[in-house]
Amino acid sequence: MDTQGIEQMLSVLRTTAAQASGKTAESSRAAGAPDFAQVLKNSIDKVNTTQQQAEQMSNKLVAGDTSQNLHEVMIALQTASVSFQEMVQVRNKLVTAYQDVMNIQV
Repeated sequence: MDTQGIEQMLSVLRTTAAQASGKTAESSRAAGAPDFAQVLKNSIDKVNTTQQQAEQMSNKLVAGDTSQNLHEVMIALQTASVSFQEMVQVRNKLVTAYQDVMNIQV
C-alpha cells in the first residue's frame, strides 16, 4: 500500500479543513500542502504505469522471452489489478463525498 499517497491525501484534507475554518489558500499552500489535483493526477499516473509495466511483462512472457519469470509476471499483474481496484474505490468515495456536499442544504 502506498503510504506516501495516503499522507498526501491527509495533507489535502487538512488543507481543506483549514480553508473551511477561514484560513486562506495561500497560507495553507505556503505550508507545503500539495495540490489535490496534482496528487490525484500523480496517483492515476502511477496506476497507469503499473498497468503498462505488467502488460509489457506479460507480452514478453507470451512471446517466449526467457528473461521473464512467470511468478514475477503474475505478481506484477496482481499488483496492477489491486492498484486499479484501489483507485476505483477512491473514485467512488470522492463521488459519494461530492454528492453529499451537493445535497447539503444551506
